[in-house]
Amino acid sequence: MDIVTKIPLMGMDLQELKQVAEKVKLPAFAAKQIFAWLYQKHVDDINQMTNISQKGRQMLAQEYCVGMMPAVETKRSVDGTVKYLFPTLSGHTVESVYIPDKERGTLCVSCQVGCRMGCKFCMTGRQGFQGHLTVTDILNQIYALPEREQLTNIVFMGQGEPFDNLDTVLKVTQLLMHPDAWAWSPKRITVSTVGVKKGMLRFLDESPCHLAVSLHNPFAPERKEMMPAENAFSLEEFIPMLAERDWSHQRRLSFEYIVFGGQNDTPRHAKELVRLLAPIECRVNLIRFHEIPDSPYQGTKEESIVWLRDYLTQHGVTTTIRASRGQDIWAACGLLNTKHKEAKLTSATTDLDQTNLLNT
Repeated sequence: MDIVTKIPLMGMDLQELKQVAEKVKLPAFAAKQIFAWLYQKHVDDINQMTNISQKGRQMLAQEYCVGMMPAVETKRSVDGTVKYLFPTLSGHTVESVYIPDKERGTLCVSCQVGCRMGCKFCMTGRQGFQGHLTVTDILNQIYALPEREQLTNIVFMGQGEPFDNLDTVLKVTQLLMHPDAWAWSPKRITVSTVGVKKGMLRFLDESPCHLAVSLHNPFAPERKEMMPAENAFSLEEFIPMLAERDWSHQRRLSFEYIVFGGQNDTPRHAKELVRLLAPIECRVNLIRFHEIPDSPYQGTKEESIVWLRDYLTQHGVTTTIRASRGQDIWAACGLLNTKHKEAKLTSATTDLDQTNLLNT
């Protein structure tokens, strides 16, 4: 069930807003005004766009809305992490995770409903693919976030494979970086991928944002067992491509590595990681495995993950251990899943205040 019945303005770029202004017979300069109200002042109602005439706002509101959709569920962790369940234009739901850490506030956003990459250690992968998010859907996770003003970083590491929805993700990042919109530095935005080579090439050519690659095993046959995407996007293809790039400037390349006990934390794996990654200016983020039901994998011992970090760092590969956050509310890496919540949304949206939801 669609829960927005008017056309959302949020997600439109300046050229699209010019077409809107022309359609509702507003002056051409109104497009820049709407753009500023959306992406600088973050209004949630067209009536708040006070430098547009009342008649103009009425004409605009007949067919359009801001498009902000509040979260329909919130869960708070004992460590301060907050998981939000946001509705989408298609009537599905996605989860986003806000992670406060001293002076930093990081938002982990989703780009798809489910995912078709099928990683066996990931709850989103088990959900299967149910659809792409729109620019409005992705931006709404930021726009409707109660902690929006505390945000310092955004990571595309939630549900879905960003390069499987690349045009949309690129447009979102462009709006975030636009000097007359959010005006974010690209150094505050990281986009993650399992290694979609064609998508990586486009991303590296068209976006200055940071890149994170989900690696998890340096041996292709073993990686294929846990990540079926290795069949289509193999290490042998994308590692040499990344090695050819110049990473000495502002952009950062990182490799995400979930550590599984006895399966990718051995000296053999450590040596191969050094062989693969030492020639590349990069960093490795080691991630503790967060167990999911009926999983064939198990986490590693703390001393093993510390040993792996120290070995890689001593051999020229800068490595850190990422702190696990929000595990008690199923908000940690690999735990996001909304399949079981679809029916819940249908009943919840019946009771939502449509006046606020549609911004009319």
